[in-house]
Amino acid sequence: MSGHGRPVVVRTVERADPSVVDGLAAMGSATVHEAIGRRGFLGPDIRPIQSGTRIAGSAVTALCHPGDNLMIHAAVETCQPGDILVVAVSAPSTHGFFGDLLGTSVQARGVRGLVIDAGVRDTAELRAMGFPAWSRHVSCQGTVKATAGSVNVPVVVGGQLVGPGDVVCADDDGVVVVARPEAGWALEMSRQRVAKEEDARERLAAGELGLDMYGLRRQLVDMGVHWADTPDDPAG
Repeated sequence: MSGHGRPVVVRTVERADPSVVDGLAAMGSATVHEAIGRRGFLGPDIRPIQSGTRIAGSAVTALCHPGDNLMIHAAVETCQPGDILVVAVSAPSTHGFFGDLLGTSVQARGVRGLVIDAGVRDTAELRAMGFPAWSRHVSCQGTVKATAGSVNVPVVVGGQLVGPGDVVCADDDGVVVVARPEAGWALEMSRQRVAKEEDARERLAAGELGLDMYGLRRQLVDMGVHWADTPDDPAG
């Protein structure tokens, strides 16, 4: 939720450099999450309705009320190519806030995907359109358009603060948010992690054991673990 009391639609969003956003998209959510200190994960319950999609974009945020998608419609006007629409709710809601018609609308504005702390519907149609979504629920239950909320204010999804313009990384493993001022640093840290993983992958493929490569054998010895040829060999 947002701490803002009076409903507001903020038209302008400061976004990260597009090349940095696209660079983070290539990294993947798991790499980015690890590289920035295991932060920013929106949790395992925000799940993709499709598979094989990896994107990143600048957050346009909408704060809606339960069962009411009015502010998603208000948010569409503020969206630009390369954005990801992030929808939070003021209280838990399982309604299907977003379907193929809204998908058509935001796709026409160049929006790359949706992250919503509630439900989506028309999932087969959204997949056929190539419009990816990550949601807490899938639900055919519809919504009304009756209560004012806010657009482009800080919101909380899965315990993580998402500000307008923050970089959202989403793929099959989940959704990670990177604060906009940290985007360039996050990309550099992610690239370093990828390089280390490539080296580790080559060594593992050559047959080296992670037990030795990561120094885990010594760690186990220091923990008092011993190796025995049989279960009845206590001396090891």
